[in-house]
Amino acid sequence: MLVSVKFFKIFIIFTLLSVNLSAEEKSQIINQLNNLNSLEFTFDQIINDKIEKGSCLLEFPGKLKCDYFDDKKKELIINKKRLAITQKRYNKTYFYPISKSPFLNILYKDKLLEIIKSGKLELSDQIIKLVYLDDNEITVFFDKKTLDLKGWQIIDQYNNNINFSLNIVAKNAVFKKETFKIPEMN
Repeated sequence: MLVSVKFFKIFIIFTLLSVNLSAEEKSQIINQLNNLNSLEFTFDQIINDKIEKGSCLLEFPGKLKCDYFDDKKKELIINKKRLAITQKRYNKTYFYPISKSPFLNILYKDKLLEIIKSGKLELSDQIIKLVYLDDNEITVFFDKKTLDLKGWQIIDQYNNNINFSLNIVAKNAVFKKETFKIPEMN
């Protein structure tokens, strides 16, 4: 009986310490995110076992431009509620609404902050993982040492499993206004 009481006390102390660490980790990530206006990063994206690589510019709120390192010279631009994907090699642009896209969770700081505050936190040696359940499940990853955003995992509106990992090149850069201009319809 005495052993189980000691074990229970140790378990309670460990649980309280881990809850405090979780709250502290979340608080530090929130502070860092509140001071972030833009990111420049390279990425690896896996969609249903297909690997794509490229570089992106992200500006809060709701702006993203990615250039893919592929033979089609694909460019993705999101400007608030519109998404355009251009295949420069073929001079073709496709337009999509993003109103139901899980990308909105990453492109708007308030949504990302909600994920951080409400998400279930899991810690490993190098990664902080936040799992958030809403209409769609989204998992967001942060570097444990720097607290930098490292990527996310989502299932999109077409039921594609998307794993997106990134390496930050620059923070809070100022981009030209035309950087996020959606191309004209063909």
